[in-house]
Amino acid sequence: MAIQPILLITGQTMQTALRRIFTIGKAASTPKNIGLTAAAFGLALMALGITTVMAPPTIQASDHDDGDIDVRSRALSLTDLYVFREIDVNPAAQANDLILVMNTNPRSLARQQYFFSSAARYEFRISRVANNNAVPTARPDLTLRFSFSEPQGSPRRQRMTLTLIDEKGTTTVNRTIGGGAMQTTPLATASSPFLNQVRVRGSNLTVFAGLREDPFFFDVEQFFRVRAGLLGRGPAVGFRAPEDAVDFATGYNVNTIVVRVPRRLLQGSGQATTFDVWLSLLIPDPRTGQFVQTEQLARPAINEGLVLSQASLAAYNRTQPSRTVPSTVAREATSVLLSLGNSPARAQALLGAFIPDVMRIDTLGPSGYANALNSKGAPIRGRLLADDVVDISLAVLTNGAVTTDNVTYEGVPGNPGQGHHPLSPSFPYLAPAN
Repeated sequence: MAIQPILLITGQTMQTALRRIFTIGKAASTPKNIGLTAAAFGLALMALGITTVMAPPTIQASDHDDGDIDVRSRALSLTDLYVFREIDVNPAAQANDLILVMNTNPRSLARQQYFFSSAARYEFRISRVANNNAVPTARPDLTLRFSFSEPQGSPRRQRMTLTLIDEKGTTTVNRTIGGGAMQTTPLATASSPFLNQVRVRGSNLTVFAGLREDPFFFDVEQFFRVRAGLLGRGPAVGFRAPEDAVDFATGYNVNTIVVRVPRRLLQGSGQATTFDVWLSLLIPDPRTGQFVQTEQLARPAINEGLVLSQASLAAYNRTQPSRTVPSTVAREATSVLLSLGNSPARAQALLGAFIPDVMRIDTLGPSGYANALNSKGAPIRGRLLADDVVDISLAVLTNGAVTTDNVTYEGVPGNPGQGHHPLSPSFPYLAPAN
């Protein structure tokens, strides 16, 4: 079933909603206006990766809790992708360097060592974009693949291999410029991260791999209460006040791969300045030994918002990003949209808005999830670590009726239920592990 480009959600509509965000601002002490229909709020549930009343009881928020299945353990679970120009977070950086961040292993407990899977391939996939309004091709022009050894030594580290794949072929490196092995940073030395300086195809890259604090933030518990009230399954409530709101990711870590890459390497032989980026995680099929994709991720919380069952979620993860989706996934996603009061035409338009699932970054402007949209209404400036994607999604998809969950990255003084450590001013930029 082909998914057509977005039809009814226009760039102008989303731009108007975003302007309302920045005109009104985040009035932290102002009570929420929750006078919106269940259908309208259902759209926000989709954008935030929270399933509707039809969903099974498994909690699903961002990509942190899409469930373990036989072929995907927590070590094989992607949580978030961030892509931004380094100069936008570090004025001393090179103007054309980009930062790519892949977070995995959600809700890693503080002071506990976790490892990357030694059986998996962790991939950043990148395609070059002719112009900001182009429909994603969903075909990578370049792949940065990372693989890891079993942990070894004391403190336990993993050796790492980087493989670049493009039209010129395959280039593999596992040694730094200084000649040492590429390796992860163990939790015991997290305050002094090991930065792998490597040279690939004539370009210098910097790579970090290890535990850092999870930068995602959201009062997901209260969100469920608000949702239940709007759907008539509980008392009508709003979001908690800032001094009471609780961030479900506070205090947790993630395993992260952070790459500093020159734009010139991504351009290949061309001059592209806009790129589509997505994550792919692959493991060997035990029957054939061939690597198969078991999870993919790009924009925040798209897959769980579109599909409900574990079977359909697995099918979505195997096939996305693509201009088509399996018919079973399309039917399930459409039924959810129709149950929320959407017309068939609008349901199709909403599917078109989210697929193919890629994160676009126009490198000629400042990075930020709400900084610019193309004519289709899709964000085109990547995503910064502290971008409030929850508030942005709520405001856009409810047309400004709900603008914040009263949770911020920094948190509220006196409220231990939210807040994260300050982001690092230098590479790898995520805060040190808890």
